[in-house]
Amino acid sequence: MSSSLPFRDINVHASASHYAFTSPSAQWAPTLVVDRPSGDLRLNDGSLLGAKRVSSIAGILGIIKLRLDKYIIVVTKAQPMGRLRGHMVYKVIATEFLPLRERPLHDADEDIYLALLKDLLKTGPMFFSYSFDLTNSFQRQAHADLHAPLWKRADDRFFWNRFIQTDLIDFRTGDGSDSGGKHYGGQQPGVDPYILPVMFGMMRITTTRVNASPLTFILITRRSRYRAGTRYFSRGIDEQGHVSNYNETEQVLIVNDASEGLGGFARGDTSQNGKVGGSAGAEVQVLSYVQTRGSVPVYWTEVNNLHYTPRLQIRGVDAAVAAARAHFDEQITIYGDNYLVNLVNQKGREARVKAAYEQMIRTLVSSPSEGKKGDRVSDEKLHTMEAGRKIQEFDRLHYVYFDFHNETKGMKWHRAQLLLDQLDDALVRQQYFRGVEMPGDPSGQLEVRNRQTSVIRTNCMDCLDRTNLVQSMLARWTIDRMLRDLGVLRSGESASGDPGFEAMLRNVWADNADVVSRSYSGTGALKTDFTRTGKRTRQGMLQDLNNSITRYLRNNFLDGPRQDGFDLFLGAYLPSTSNTGSTLLFADRRPLLIQAIPYLLAASVFMVFVATVTPRLPDAATLPLRIFVIIWVLVGLWSLNFIYGHGMLYVNWPKLNPLPWAMDGYNEAISSVRKDKVVGQLVNRHERGASNARLSHLEEGKKRIE
Repeated sequence: MSSSLPFRDINVHASASHYAFTSPSAQWAPTLVVDRPSGDLRLNDGSLLGAKRVSSIAGILGIIKLRLDKYIIVVTKAQPMGRLRGHMVYKVIATEFLPLRERPLHDADEDIYLALLKDLLKTGPMFFSYSFDLTNSFQRQAHADLHAPLWKRADDRFFWNRFIQTDLIDFRTGDGSDSGGKHYGGQQPGVDPYILPVMFGMMRITTTRVNASPLTFILITRRSRYRAGTRYFSRGIDEQGHVSNYNETEQVLIVNDASEGLGGFARGDTSQNGKVGGSAGAEVQVLSYVQTRGSVPVYWTEVNNLHYTPRLQIRGVDAAVAAARAHFDEQITIYGDNYLVNLVNQKGREARVKAAYEQMIRTLVSSPSEGKKGDRVSDEKLHTMEAGRKIQEFDRLHYVYFDFHNETKGMKWHRAQLLLDQLDDALVRQQYFRGVEMPGDPSGQLEVRNRQTSVIRTNCMDCLDRTNLVQSMLARWTIDRMLRDLGVLRSGESASGDPGFEAMLRNVWADNADVVSRSYSGTGALKTDFTRTGKRTRQGMLQDLNNSITRYLRNNFLDGPRQDGFDLFLGAYLPSTSNTGSTLLFADRRPLLIQAIPYLLAASVFMVFVATVTPRLPDAATLPLRIFVIIWVLVGLWSLNFIYGHGMLYVNWPKLNPLPWAMDGYNEAISSVRKDKVVGQLVNRHERGASNARLSHLEEGKKRIE
């Protein structure tokens, strides 16, 4: 089994004709050779001579082809994060791009491609292990073939670098071909140790105690590589059934952990026969609980237009039935019954999303029976939808609605407990995973004692702030149950009675909320002060205000390049197939006057500022200065009004993949500009970038499914 695990140490031998990868600790292993500049792969039994430079790396992230060249992306620095059952987990800290051309060709688009990828790798939290599968939950791992290579065991949804590993995997399986079109000959198992799966998300490993009983607490959030992107540029579902911002979160307790070093402690007086506090040599127990989150599975989007609240668009539900069926078919196959907790508002603009979701569930679930539970405080507290007869697969969908904002308004956060009361029966029935590591078993395979039979899938509009709070509450309920089953807590006791453990649990879940939120919205989560302290604070409200303002700015002016980075890294856009010719893909092709108005606004602010702070002589006339200031104030107000009124022209859109509603909105905005009494005549119909020219490049990079 160890021969198929990724190498922990790899040396890169660079020469003018090739890159050679070897492992100093595995002299028996063949050398992986990447020829320059063709990118052809081969295995060599001996070492290759002529290397100009030798460097050490932590692993090969993958190989990506851009417009002019191929690049090998390697991990140059990794930080240990702790141990999972003795397996060290690392976080990617630094990467390097190795070009295949010895003398790289300089191209404006190529440089931007590289900048987008480097920014994504720098800001994206990525984790890996050389000997442990981070992409699968403990329950799925319990049924995996531990003798298979690590990359073959990985969950395809959370194998974040799967696309850029395509060249190595095709070479390994014999499905690929070299630059001359010749197919690789047969299987190449010697490549297995060079393929390193990476997970994108959150990882926290903490040694702690509850009532003096030692435990290892682990929280893992895995972000799906499908339909990944930013807040307003990735919503809803796609035709393949993948939803935006899909994350799987697993909360794990390990008792009697014998790990050493980071994240572990020596096995001692811990547990015996399932109880904590037994004698040395007791069995290692793993208890885990999985939740998921994901965007509402219909075709919908929110169109950026510089307004604080974007314009909501929802297509007909019938058009998305096939996609939603594919989505829930996968969810039921993997997790069993799905409890769909919907937290969007029942009034206002979000009500349309709620109605579309409920219509979708009615369509999928046969003969549903609906029920409502209310009280004197609100019109609708909980809304449930269950199948009348168990006759088909989608009757395993159980819809639960909770109007989170309405129920908790006025700082009544304790009322979120009403949702837990509604889900109590489901939580009891679904159980959690419990496995035992059998002494003397060298494979480390867990013997399953209990399985989680269903999953709670939570969503709000963004699947961030409200979802974070509810998931942390569900996790707290489950961890109390786990600790009671272990004998650490007595009946009626709660882990919140241990101040140290309570503080750790709150902070880890708040950190998880921040990581998920930054990956999608660009800022930390809202309401994390309640998650961390159990109450809303003035400082937390100020932080939420800061995050909300930052989200507005990032989502309108900075998220376009971030979305391009996701699309490029994950293979949703292939620059090698886009025929751009001499046209610069990232050039701004809006009419020059449209481009100039923000500069006019900045100039007016500058002029007013200078006129205000510049010292004046005592006998200087004030009227000309006042007229000067008034003119520039009027210019600034007109510029600001024009920008805000034609916001679609100033949003920083993704430039690689087409957004149909973005092109429609852009054309509408241009038409509106032509009707403007001030600038309409100045925007010539045939001016550079008129009509949809600014977004025409989007047609060159159609979205591709791997």
